[in-house]
Amino acid sequence: MNPLLSAEQAVLGAVLLDPGQLGHLNWLAPDHFYRLVHQALFAALRKLRTDGHPALTTDKAVPLSWVTDAVTEAGRHVRGLTASYAHTLVTACPRPAHAPVYGRMVLEGAIHRTVAEHAIRLHQAARADALRGEVDGALHQADVLHGVLTDLARRWGTEPRPVPPTTVEVTAPAASAESANRASEDERFLLAVLVDRPAAMGDVADWLRPGDFADPAHGQLYRCLGALHHRGEPIDRLTVLWEAQRRGLLTDGTLTGAQVTAICDGLAPGNAEWLGEQVMRSSITRTAAASAQAIRALAENNALGPGPLINHALHSLGPLVEARSRWQIANDTPAATPAAAPTPDGPSTAQVRAALARSTTRPAQAPSEQPGRLTAPIPVRSPARGHN
Repeated sequence: MNPLLSAEQAVLGAVLLDPGQLGHLNWLAPDHFYRLVHQALFAALRKLRTDGHPALTTDKAVPLSWVTDAVTEAGRHVRGLTASYAHTLVTACPRPAHAPVYGRMVLEGAIHRTVAEHAIRLHQAARADALRGEVDGALHQADVLHGVLTDLARRWGTEPRPVPPTTVEVTAPAASAESANRASEDERFLLAVLVDRPAAMGDVADWLRPGDFADPAHGQLYRCLGALHHRGEPIDRLTVLWEAQRRGLLTDGTLTGAQVTAICDGLAPGNAEWLGEQVMRSSITRTAAASAQAIRALAENNALGPGPLINHALHSLGPLVEARSRWQIANDTPAATPAAAPTPDGPSTAQVRAALARSTTRPAQAPSEQPGRLTAPIPVRSPARGHN
């Protein structure tokens, strides 16, 4: 049994049995449902309420027209919905008075799906940018995802704040051979330029970090250059080699003397700032892809509640946010404001409260006060099966 499918059926069944439950579900939207037929039916039920259907005002048993009119209205937008499936929804609802809790379950599922969908888009944009040598697409999708997470936190009723996850660990995705070779070449050229023209360190030291290098050995060599630059010491092949030795990089196998010599004695026909930006572009797309994979893994963990999911996802975006701020320094561009997700009619605080885990259900009613049963039986048929 799929708990989310059962929750969607229970919500709809509760409203079919007791139209008044719609008043406790104003924070729930049709697109929060996973199945299209459920989206159409919930939208139809809301429309019937807006149109003032008689079933909402009667004190007697719920008329059969409430069900048939909902099925007819939903049938205009989706195929396969029958009166027999409406009966299935009714029988799937344990208690109509628990509709707000069932709705909260549906909202939880929608939050997980939404976060996963936007994480996939971020990953796709990062891969496309990596092939083109750009970053705009990935940064835009990161803004969108940040806005979505902030909006979801508001809808769920929690404070959006980055919180590190305790279990999810995702390895950065491997780049294509072409991209990896291009990135490694740019890194070697940049290091050679910085050794040949040490003053160029001032052009990149403020925004380029060792972690931006795809090759860890290149990153450690850049760290050595940065340390010499910071101390105001001369930079040449020998001083770099000595610094690497002092840091234990020649002992632990991170670097070899031959590697350092090959890079330091290499031709340096480039501009350090331009090469640094190339390295930074590659770093941003790798970071974006890694953040996207981490967030998707979080979203696919159904045991994670919406609040922790949102906050862990915001934390996973942190490395990309930090890389983006340094990219803006490198390009002298102002900080961008994350794009907010569209929220035309945001729910009130009271409505959000109904979706929280601490939602309370309505008191059980005496048998004589239970919502009226349908005044005519519904024919029963076997329901159709759906990133120092």
